[in-house]
Amino acid sequence: MRLRFAAPHIMTRSKKFKKLRIAHIIAEVSPYSKVGGLGDVGYALPKATTREGHEVIVITPYYGLVRKRNLQRENISINKPVVIDGAEYPVSFRKHVSNDGLPIYFAVNEELFGSSVKVYRASENDEALRWIFLAKAAILLLKQINYKADIIHTHDWHGSIICNYLKSYYSGDELFSKTATVFTIHNLNYQGTPRLYSAPKDKFDKGTGAPPEQKGFRNYMNFAKRAIMNATVINTVSERYAKEILTAEFGSGLENYLRRRKDRVFGIINGIDYEVINPAFDKNLYENYDVNSLEKKKKNKQLLQKEVGLTIKEETPLIGIINRLTEQKGFKLIMEAMPILLKMDLQIVVVGSGRKDYLKFFRETARKHRSKVGVYSPFTEQMASRVYAGSDIYLMPSRYEPCGISQLISLRYGSIPIVRSVGGLHDTVTQFDPRSDSGNGFVFQNYNKDDLLVAIAKAVESFKYQGSWTKLVARAMKQSFSWDLPAKKYIELYQVALRIKSKENGRR
Repeated sequence: MRLRFAAPHIMTRSKKFKKLRIAHIIAEVSPYSKVGGLGDVGYALPKATTREGHEVIVITPYYGLVRKRNLQRENISINKPVVIDGAEYPVSFRKHVSNDGLPIYFAVNEELFGSSVKVYRASENDEALRWIFLAKAAILLLKQINYKADIIHTHDWHGSIICNYLKSYYSGDELFSKTATVFTIHNLNYQGTPRLYSAPKDKFDKGTGAPPEQKGFRNYMNFAKRAIMNATVINTVSERYAKEILTAEFGSGLENYLRRRKDRVFGIINGIDYEVINPAFDKNLYENYDVNSLEKKKKNKQLLQKEVGLTIKEETPLIGIINRLTEQKGFKLIMEAMPILLKMDLQIVVVGSGRKDYLKFFRETARKHRSKVGVYSPFTEQMASRVYAGSDIYLMPSRYEPCGISQLISLRYGSIPIVRSVGGLHDTVTQFDPRSDSGNGFVFQNYNKDDLLVAIAKAVESFKYQGSWTKLVARAMKQSFSWDLPAKKYIELYQVALRIKSKENGRR
C-alpha cells in the first residue's frame, strides 16, 4: 500500500497494520438519523473498517427521532456536565450495538437534541451550540470510558471542531497525546451555521486560537476552517475533489488554507453498501433482478411507466433524476434544456425535494406533458428505488460534486449515468465508446445546456442499439464500488496521520 503526498491519491497493496482504535464523530448515521449520503457513510465506513479488524465506535446525537426507535441500549452516565461559555449542559449517553456489532454512542441532551424531529435546524438562532456540545460531549465520553483513540475521525463541519479542541484546551491531556485527527470534507460549501455567511467584520473568524464559545461569536465561527487548520490530515470523498478544492472555483473561500496544507490533503472515493443497495433483494422494487435477469429490469420499466402515467414504450429511453432539487445538482441546466428534451423521443421521471421554484417548474412541465414527464416529491426511498430500477438512463449534471452516491447506485441498478466530469463523478464514470466496447456512461465537461444536450443525445442514440446497450448495462452492474477498497485506503490514511502525529510529538 502506498500513499503520495501533494497528489491527493491513495494506492493500495497487500499490507497488514496494527489494530487501531477509531472514533467517528458525525451528525447523522443510517438508518437511525439518516438525512442523506453523510448518514450512509456514518454507518458504512465504520462497519467496513471494523471488518478489517479494527476497533471502531461512532459518536452522534440522540435526536428525538432516534429515541422514537426504542433501540436496545445501555445508559452511560457522565460525571460532569458540558460547560460552554460558563453555562452547564447535562450530558449522558445511550450505547447501542447494531446488528453488525458496531457500537454507537448517542449523546443525550434534551434541550439541544431530544426534541428534534429533524437532524438539522438551519433556522435555529444558536445552532452552533449543538455542535460545540457534541464535540465536548465526545471528549467527556472518551475520557469516561478511557477510550484511548488512535484516530478521531470527524465528518463535515458539524463534528469538526473537536480537532480545534484537541489542539487547544486538551493539548496536554495524556489520553489524547498520541491521538491523530482526520477531518473529512463531504461538502466544502457548508462550513458552519447559516449566520457564518453574514458575519460582520468585527466577528469574522480568522480560525486561530481556541474555539470562540461566547454566544455573540460562536455562530459566526467557521468550523470547517478551524478543522482544516488543526486536523492532522484532511481528506475529501473523491480524488478529483481533493484537487478541485485547492482552487478558487471549488475552494469556497478556504482554498488558501488548504493549499498551505496541501501535503496533508487526500482523496478517497466513497463506496456503497451492496448488502443494502442491490436490485437483487431491494424490497421497494416491482420485481427483483440481477445482471443475469435483465428482462426483469424491463418489467420494472413498464410498471414504472404505468405507475407514473407515462406512455408504456419499451423502445423509448426513460431518464431518471433522483436528487435534491438544488442548483448544485444541475437542475438549472435541466430546466434550460427542457424545451428541447420535450421534442426528443425520451421520457423523464424526477424524484426529489428542495427548491420550491424548481419543483414548481417540473410539476407544471409534468402537468402539460403527462405522457413524457413525471414528478414525485417529497423524496421517498421506495420511489427512488423504483426509478433507479425502471429507468434506462440516470441524469446527474452537477455543477460540483464532492463524491456522489447516486451515480454509483444507478450503475448497480443498470441505469446508465450521464454526468458532468467533476469531483467524484469524474472518478467513477467514464465515457462509453461503442467501438471499443468500453466505458460505463456518458460524460460532458462544461457547465452549460448545450454540452448537456449533446451528452443526452449520445445516450439516446446509443440506446437504439440494444445489443450494445445490454452489454453496457451488464458491464455497469458488474462494477464494484463497495466499501472494501475505500476502507483499506482509510486504514492507510490513518497510518499516515499517526506517523505525522508522532513526528509532531517528537518536535515538542
